[in-house]
Amino acid sequence: MPTGTRPDGPVAGVYYIDTGDCELLQDQDNSNGWLLKINGVMSSHIDLADPLFLDFEYMRWIAALVESRWPREQKPKLRALHLGGGACSMARYFHAAYPEARQVVVELDGKLADYVRGWFDLPKAPLLRIRVGEAREVTESLTPDTRDLIIRDVFAGAFTPRALTTREFTAHADSVLAPDGLYVVNSGDAPDLKNARADAATIAATFEHTMIIADPAMLKGRRYGNMIMAGSHAPFGDDPTLARKLLGGGVPAHMWDDAKVRAFAQGIPVRHDPVTVAADEPSVAAE
Repeated sequence: MPTGTRPDGPVAGVYYIDTGDCELLQDQDNSNGWLLKINGVMSSHIDLADPLFLDFEYMRWIAALVESRWPREQKPKLRALHLGGGACSMARYFHAAYPEARQVVVELDGKLADYVRGWFDLPKAPLLRIRVGEAREVTESLTPDTRDLIIRDVFAGAFTPRALTTREFTAHADSVLAPDGLYVVNSGDAPDLKNARADAATIAATFEHTMIIADPAMLKGRRYGNMIMAGSHAPFGDDPTLARKLLGGGVPAHMWDDAKVRAFAQGIPVRHDPVTVAADEPSVAAE
């Protein structure tokens, strides 16, 4: 497809975007499904007929966790911030689950955001706004206590950019959240779990209550994959419905409470922003 092509609705093909290219593929197992790859990496799945269908297991875990905190039947006016857009699968899901929700999706790639608006039946602003920008800069610009939910799902290759994983950034996200707000991250890692432990240590240093959701093989360091981590200043509680949902998926997941998360992160340094030296400060050479 030539640069600038924007079809009315999804059309399979490779598209030029600001950060490289993306490929839109029809789901061979679902006539209503579409898959989005960004720079060769699978990013998102959309079912045009059912916004409540989430094909990616980790997204189902996030949805189950959020619905445990804010039951759908109570019809809360959820204020959500999504860091990382892709096809806006989660934002589309939450619009269907919480029709009165107000959501902002932060997407670095403006051309990708434009394509996604043209391809998929996304709700219009103010129900869903796509804000083009860098996730940290946008988060730091927001007014404190204005979001109930922040989901960090940003990747550059296999890992999240470091600037979005530090204690300083996590503190900014915390300040944007309401007192009972929920900070959720998608933490990708290799079997050594070094990245996941550092993510857990940083979140645990910021929030009073934490949890991890992942499948047993990932928790035991037996494969590459994703962990869902969450932090909050409000307790997560013991929700048997959440536990059943997590065990009932195609990839059954286990849930670690705060004590297990802190034990998992024990002895791991909290990530911090790099220390910058002022121009007028003398440098000290190592002896």
